[in-house]
Amino acid sequence: MVLGPLMVLGARMHAVAPRVVLVTGVSRYFAAQVAARLAADPRVDRVVGVDETEPTGVAASLLPAVDYRRADISSPGIARLVTDAGVDTVLHLAVVAGPTGAGGRDAMKELNVIGTLQLLSACQHAPTVRRLVVRSSTAAYGASPRDPAIFTERTALRAMPRGGYAKDVVEIEGYVRGFRRRRPDTAVTVLRFAPFVGSRADTMLTRYFSLPVVPTVLGHDPRIQFVHADDAVEVACRAAREDHSGDFNVAGPGVLLLSQAIRRAGRVPWPMPDPAMTAVAQLARRSGLVDFSLDQLDFLVHGRVVDVRRLIDDFGYRPRSTPEAFDDFIAGHGMGAPVDAGGLDAAERLLRTGGRAVLSGLRSVLSAKGDRP
Repeated sequence: MVLGPLMVLGARMHAVAPRVVLVTGVSRYFAAQVAARLAADPRVDRVVGVDETEPTGVAASLLPAVDYRRADISSPGIARLVTDAGVDTVLHLAVVAGPTGAGGRDAMKELNVIGTLQLLSACQHAPTVRRLVVRSSTAAYGASPRDPAIFTERTALRAMPRGGYAKDVVEIEGYVRGFRRRRPDTAVTVLRFAPFVGSRADTMLTRYFSLPVVPTVLGHDPRIQFVHADDAVEVACRAAREDHSGDFNVAGPGVLLLSQAIRRAGRVPWPMPDPAMTAVAQLARRSGLVDFSLDQLDFLVHGRVVDVRRLIDDFGYRPRSTPEAFDDFIAGHGMGAPVDAGGLDAAERLLRTGGRAVLSGLRSVLSAKGDRP
């Protein structure tokens, strides 16, 4: 696996490597990769992987050296597991970006927010815990026309984001700040990841760019930023092995315009009025193509760019650039060539169906505003 180049900017003293690491969310590919990498590190004695869902497929194949425990982190029982295992480092990666399973949004919030609260409580009362790493997202900054050109870790939240996932990560970070005050002896790292791409990445955004026709908002060409999934794994592992207290943006330097990304992927853009994008998102969700959320729709309208100098300086690691990461995604998914005849036929069908959905959606929007089409 090829990782981004090292960039050492001066000698720094790092803490002793962890002995017992707890990783949450290991039924998902990202967390399973992190757990497997740490389990293979000779400096780490033991890795305990936790999830309420049994790992399957590729995730399961990564975990033979990981001590898997089926457990719900949103239940009080997680405290006993942390204490009994003598955990000194916790990687909380069980933060999901969208509803999963039959529980929908309620189950998502239960895992993200209540699960984090229970885990933080367990860490607070466990004297062995001395390092905590929490997965967050650049979605915590929101996305609006009033955004600064570049977000830094010190940029204050101007308004609560619209989408459920972004609201969750804002709430999670608030609880983490409270934990820092109560346990000043613990090194706490918050990693705000940009959207993942890469040759093996399978996310809402990678599926969006795989559509034969890519819907965009007329008059908007936002700047977007990604992080390669392999770089995200490397940063998470370094955060587990070393003390990097504070909040860190994790993204590939540089940006792409949405139009550039679509052209690189060999897709066909489909510009439409802003209100119509919601109707198309609903169509894509019903058809099973892409499950858009409000967070992701705002990102595709307004974009988001973050500063990563603090990550590079403190971790001594420079992720590959956003264009490089996106190009690896294109190569790994066999994209980049112009859409073929079959793809154009599918695009034509989507446009015909989507046109009717757009008109219906516009009528609903105007009706809700008291207007008439």
